Amino acid sequence: MSCGRPHETDCAEILDRIYVFLDGEMDGGPESYALVERHLDECAPCLSEYDLERVLKALVARSCGGEHAPPQLRQRVLTRIRQIRVEVAEIVEF
Repeated sequence: MSCGRPHETDCAEILDRIYVFLDGEMDGGPESYALVERHLDECAPCLSEYDLERVLKALVARSCGGEHAPPQLRQRVLTRIRQIRVEVAEIVEF
């Protein structure tokens, strides 16, 4: 997605960061957040996408926020995530 106007940071890069921005988990400190905020202030298509994701995240939190995965499922998911990270790291090394 792009609005067709030049930006300090490309729309695709901003949209890749939307989830970590919404979760407050961006690397790079306040400057990273300011970069995304500036882009959203000047780019209506990205702002619309951000708003959609924000609303969806709030809806999911309201609907499923109190439920927790069983410990065995949580452990299986974390184990699989670690396996995938190792596989990706091995591929990148080639």
